[in-house]
Amino acid sequence: MQMPEPDRRVIARAASIVARLREAVPAAVIDDPAETRAYECDALSAYRCPPLAVVLPATTDEVAAVLRICHDEGVPVVPRGAGTSLAGGSMPTADAVIVGLARMNAVVDTNLDDRFIRVQAGRTNLSVSGAVDGAGFFYAPDPSSQLACAIGGNIGMNSGGAHCLKYGVTTNNLLGVTVVLMDGSVVELGGPMGEAAGLDLLGVVCGSEGQLGVVTEATLRILPKPAGARPVLVGFDASETAGACVAAIIRAGVLPVAIEFMDRPCIRATEAFAGAGYPDCEALLIIEVEGTAPEIDEQLRLIRGIAEAFDPIEFRESKSEDESRRIWLGRKSAFGAMGQINDYMCLDGTIPVSTLPQVLAGIARLSGEYGLDVANVFHAGDGNMHPLILYNANTPGDLERCEALGAEILKLCVEVGGCLTGEHGVGVEKRELMSTQFTTTDLEAQMRVKDVFDPGWLLNAAKVFPLAVSAPRREGIRNAA
Repeated sequence: MQMPEPDRRVIARAASIVARLREAVPAAVIDDPAETRAYECDALSAYRCPPLAVVLPATTDEVAAVLRICHDEGVPVVPRGAGTSLAGGSMPTADAVIVGLARMNAVVDTNLDDRFIRVQAGRTNLSVSGAVDGAGFFYAPDPSSQLACAIGGNIGMNSGGAHCLKYGVTTNNLLGVTVVLMDGSVVELGGPMGEAAGLDLLGVVCGSEGQLGVVTEATLRILPKPAGARPVLVGFDASETAGACVAAIIRAGVLPVAIEFMDRPCIRATEAFAGAGYPDCEALLIIEVEGTAPEIDEQLRLIRGIAEAFDPIEFRESKSEDESRRIWLGRKSAFGAMGQINDYMCLDGTIPVSTLPQVLAGIARLSGEYGLDVANVFHAGDGNMHPLILYNANTPGDLERCEALGAEILKLCVEVGGCLTGEHGVGVEKRELMSTQFTTTDLEAQMRVKDVFDPGWLLNAAKVFPLAVSAPRREGIRNAA
């Protein structure tokens, strides 16, 4: 994985740039090399580079002041939330200033009558629901990293989660944002009272991976908590069979709130780690429905009827809150459990649900060809795959082999009619694969949108677009400066 060469002219002016930043945001600038190492990577930790400096603003005005200085100085800027990106979305270059939003974690406004909450972008996902839980509301998107990940990052990557099958991903629950453009301009997009007339700029910003501006505040839709919810656990003797069952449930028009998939390697790892009491089978589904008690009973009756056609080895319906907690325990612990036994790379391709059996078989075939094990745990209901490729970071060549296998799996997702990412973003991880999904014309159209928002190509410019494709813009602007 390559990154652009840093601008030596910017590095040579580091002292004066940092001095200007300190004047604008006192006591919130980090430039000690030992301390900037905490920001040299995100959750894609295989690649690292300490930034020129880190700024931790507390307000939108401070973010605007920082961006104005960086714009004047021609300094690249990398927005950063909690650093949980699995695609290298907040990895810096040596000439970049990281704008970290961790201090911007306040609730700005809550309106239960109109069902929205406005928060600063550094607030964690789970704490948004926590702020309205006592009033009987919740925020629907729930990434696996929701305890740590920040709303700004969720907006940047259009994150989803286990319950997105029913409630949608971030874009379906985002009402408005305050965004600071690279020149320091502050713009309000959308709002709690419905879509604004004209271009859907809010939809453009959501999922733009920090390429267009720095989101500092967000207005989010909150929903009344359902009357009740109940999960079931269904075990199968083959991953492809579990995938076919998912397709059948969706095809039948049943809409659970979540359908999650785990295969044997992941089941065994989570059992050793969390002891959730899962059956030792080739694959299992966790299916959750919600509503009133009669609604739940009827939905589960339909799901049981569909699942029985696939001869499950176990169909376990929760009978209590404790049983529900244990059914979800292993799934919520999966990524931590896998990290206990192996280095791994977590992918994020999305496919049509009908192709789940085909893609699972293809992943198994590719795993054998490359000689690396793959564990599967993912949001099956909307086809958002999360294959975990297991490798040894201390074995020369293993990382490169892992990346090559990952590229083939993602190409397979695109071949069956899917896409490169569902919620992790492109970042640097999938950057060079963008031409697999998009034509040259497609990429040019996307880059022209960035030209409008960030003419100097200073915001997160080494991400998303293949380096050779974006080079004329990045290098042309640098040479002109």
